[in-house]
Amino acid sequence: MQFTETSVRDATIIDPTPHADARGRFMRAWCLEEFADHGITFAPVQANMGFSTKRGTVRGMHFQGAPASEAKLVRCTRGAMFDVVLDLRPESPSYRSWHGVELSGENGRMLYLPEGCAHGYQTLEADTEMHYMTSAFYTPSAVRGARFDDPAFGIVWPLAVSEISEQDRNWPLAGRMPGIAERDRCLTA
Repeated sequence: MQFTETSVRDATIIDPTPHADARGRFMRAWCLEEFADHGITFAPVQANMGFSTKRGTVRGMHFQGAPASEAKLVRCTRGAMFDVVLDLRPESPSYRSWHGVELSGENGRMLYLPEGCAHGYQTLEADTEMHYMTSAFYTPSAVRGARFDDPAFGIVWPLAVSEISEQDRNWPLAGRMPGIAERDRCLTA
């Protein structure tokens, strides 16, 4: 696997090194030792899958608050998607910045998101399927989100939004998010 740092501290793009022959290809999707060799401590406890029928569907920006904060390893298994990590860690030098990358069933690329970052994606093709592993169990009381279109973050989605849930459309703006609003007041005081 090839590991490439992103503009968000500790978020990493991982490209597989597939072995291909007449039958197709085989590639490693996760390896504890290989990740550790690249400074990533990630021990998944849960795997999830999502499927979107329409091109342009946006899901996110999701994260879990403490004490259920989670790291994620995301990949697209069918179709293609624009995957986004948003840094919400006030102590991070990349606080409030985001990085997007195309993941597809064809390229096999993955995105590792550290704890304290929000995750979202937009489907670039109809019938797109994604798979992700998390370092913490799903905890409904810890579920949080940031608005996909919040001007404070300026995420540039590649397509017009064709579908989005009411929940994702109505997450609070950054100025009303616990932790972010307090940090911003401190920065301007």
